[in-house]
Amino acid sequence: MFKRKKASFMRTKEDIIFDTSNIIFMIILCILMLYPFLNQIAISLNDATDSVRGGIYLWPREFTWHNYEHVFEKAAIYQAIFISVLRTLVGAGVGLFCTAMVAYAIAQPNFIFKKSVTIIFIMTMYFNGGLIPTFLLMRDLQLIGSFWVYILPTLISAFNLIIMRSFIEGLPNSIFESARIDGAGDFRIFFQIVLPLSLPVLATVALFVAVFQWNQWFDVFLYNSSQEHLTTLQYELMKILQNSSTTSSGDMASAFANSADGNSNMVTPKSIQATMTIVASVPIIMVYPFLQRYFVKGMTLGAVK
Repeated sequence: MFKRKKASFMRTKEDIIFDTSNIIFMIILCILMLYPFLNQIAISLNDATDSVRGGIYLWPREFTWHNYEHVFEKAAIYQAIFISVLRTLVGAGVGLFCTAMVAYAIAQPNFIFKKSVTIIFIMTMYFNGGLIPTFLLMRDLQLIGSFWVYILPTLISAFNLIIMRSFIEGLPNSIFESARIDGAGDFRIFFQIVLPLSLPVLATVALFVAVFQWNQWFDVFLYNSSQEHLTTLQYELMKILQNSSTTSSGDMASAFANSADGNSNMVTPKSIQATMTIVASVPIIMVYPFLQRYFVKGMTLGAVK
């Protein structure tokens, strides 16, 4: 009988060098990505006047919660958080549904206006009416002073539409043909076939829309700056930063004097900016782990062909 020889895989010198270089590169990349965020956390948890001296890297030198207390001491901030969360959920849900429906329509080979509609949407990526005409349009539509001014103008993004359309076009045509032979209409095909199969790209587009809605503040400034019940977290944080930036050099000198006596309750633009970064980033970052496994697949399969 012949003895079966065990295959031996000997790592060459080139393999060892490549693996070592790859590991070192990834460690450096992780440090470059994580350090700015960890540094902002340290500054936000450090005494404001002490942070002006510099030297804060990964750990606060004089720990305090005062920066966060200063941000959350305003009653409007809690209403702003509610509106931001509501805006993100409604905007992502409604925008995702509308984008998926339009993408399904223009992905059909027998849709006679497929090319024309696609060109119209692509043109919106390069041209827009401008700030003043857009404001006048919102006024004529009676959207100013309402919650829906956050949702309707950005209901469908051309970029997200192209990603979703490409994904649907990549689905096997035999599935749609079999469904139509069995008597299924477009709505049944869309809800029972397309949506379940498009979960990766739906999660990807939902993440894009949610991040966009969460980070918006300029439309609040334009349309609802006088409506306190419609303010958002980003807009309130922007106002806090503006107020902190007006600190005069005399006030800073007084703050340093109080700090020497151990009675400092001063905030600085740097400390408030770091605190705002953490407050605005952490909620949306918490969404990523739930969508991460779909993200790469959705972007890969939904890439423009």
